[in-house]
Amino acid sequence: MKSDVAVVVPDDDSTGQTAPVTTVATAVNRSHHANIFLERFFGAFQWEEFACGCGSAFVNIAVTYPIYKIIFRQMLHGVPVGSALLQIRHEGLGFLYRGMLPPLAQKTISLSIMFGVFDGTRRYLVEDYRLNDYGAKVFAGVVAGSVESILLPFERVQTLLADSKFHQYFSNTQNAFRYVVTNYGFRELYRGIEPVFWRNGLSNALFFMLREEASVRLPKRKSVSTRTAQEFIAGAVIGASISTLFYPLNVIKVSLQSDMGQKSEGSWHACKRIFRERDSRIGNFYRGCAFNTGRSFISWGIMNTAYENLKKLFNQRKVYPDPVPMASSK
Repeated sequence: MKSDVAVVVPDDDSTGQTAPVTTVATAVNRSHHANIFLERFFGAFQWEEFACGCGSAFVNIAVTYPIYKIIFRQMLHGVPVGSALLQIRHEGLGFLYRGMLPPLAQKTISLSIMFGVFDGTRRYLVEDYRLNDYGAKVFAGVVAGSVESILLPFERVQTLLADSKFHQYFSNTQNAFRYVVTNYGFRELYRGIEPVFWRNGLSNALFFMLREEASVRLPKRKSVSTRTAQEFIAGAVIGASISTLFYPLNVIKVSLQSDMGQKSEGSWHACKRIFRERDSRIGNFYRGCAFNTGRSFISWGIMNTAYENLKKLFNQRKVYPDPVPMASSK
């Protein structure tokens, strides 16, 4: 058995005594613990969760973007759905999908982070720290939502491209990014970060808690059609309810992001300003919420169904991997 060797150096007092040097050992020990933490933490993440979130978002955006554009005009101008439709119709079909690239990129990455980071963080907290399952879900949901907030520049540019008053400034997504960064700096891309941070963290935690409860408590369906319908309804109801609950934060975000270059006001000041501008009525603050609830119902139903089916597909590939071709004997 090897004995521990103490590293020693001569004492400055030259008394012949020696003092053990622990600095190097401490640094090595900390580095070792850090490596173990990183290995355990990132080892809890599974790439299939990221892929399923990305695929479900792609399907959803392709279907629901025109609906979003109508809701956006209602949020920004406080007009009824008929007036929003007339605005979009007047602009023409060429502008209908204008600004779709930012939400497509943002949503695919966002849902990839949302499902992947949530699953990995929850798994790590439960397996390594034996944290209560509900507490792990809440914490993991907040972490996933906070990480999602780094994608705010996509929402920022989407707002600018969807607002008609900026049509003359930008020709496409790349041009909008370049214009904003060149003239106002990277900080301008994160205008409205506060309401987005609160929205993402709280809504993610609530979504995953309700979704897992629904998965456990709802009956197990054998038929593919009834199982798919149940997955759609569960995701749709949960997503639409949460979207409606946090709708005011989206209104504040859009209001903050509809300006460019000016000093950004705080979320609470923006909330009070919007309330005054809309005749001091809470009901007017929720203008466009009904249409948003309908869009969220469809959107989250599509995403939840797509996610579950993609996950089943990946699980089947794990259980039944592709057969390895046998080498032919001569």
